[in-house]
Amino acid sequence: MPSTAPSAPVPLGEHEPRPDPQGLTSNPDPSQNAPTDVDYTPHPECSLKVSPEREAVVKAITNLYSGSASEEDMKIYAEKAVYDDPWSFCDTRYKIAGQWYGMLVSALLFGTPHQPTLLGIPKLFASTRTLATEIVENTDDTIAWKQKQEYTPRLVHFTKEVNSLITCTLDEQGKVKYHKDQWNHKDYSHEGLGKILKTLNGDHLTK
Repeated sequence: MPSTAPSAPVPLGEHEPRPDPQGLTSNPDPSQNAPTDVDYTPHPECSLKVSPEREAVVKAITNLYSGSASEEDMKIYAEKAVYDDPWSFCDTRYKIAGQWYGMLVSALLFGTPHQPTLLGIPKLFASTRTLATEIVENTDDTIAWKQKQEYTPRLVHFTKEVNSLITCTLDEQGKVKYHKDQWNHKDYSHEGLGKILKTLNGDHLTK
């Protein structure tokens, strides 16, 4: 596991992707778009062809979304990677690991007395699986895909499908520097109370 020692924060503007959701996802059939002109529903048959190395990036990330809690999958992140979604902001690989390993703890009925109890969204779900993906952007340092994820809450027995746009920027070694998960067309401002709450959530996932 990575060191728990504090590290300098990654400058947001240096690696943060700023995708164009309408440009990347808008469907030629307007009836398939949301009112904001985005279509986050994956169409795998339309996915861009990418190299095996890029396929491995998508595979590792979707494995983690589906609860793998695998050290091998975590190696896809750079040491000072950033994870950014509507609920949390993590600025090291160690903090990101806390989020994904929470998936495994939830699958084991919140863990045994010999296991750490992790905070955050993953603890709420009994299971989660990736239903479909569609790669919509592939450049020198960025890969983006639409993803349909199925979540099953532990306390209420129903499943919920969530479509999102995943965008990752990569370093020279092909490691993920910044992982952004957008559930709608709006980007994140990283200001105000919302940013504070996201950062607190990301920090405490590893406690």
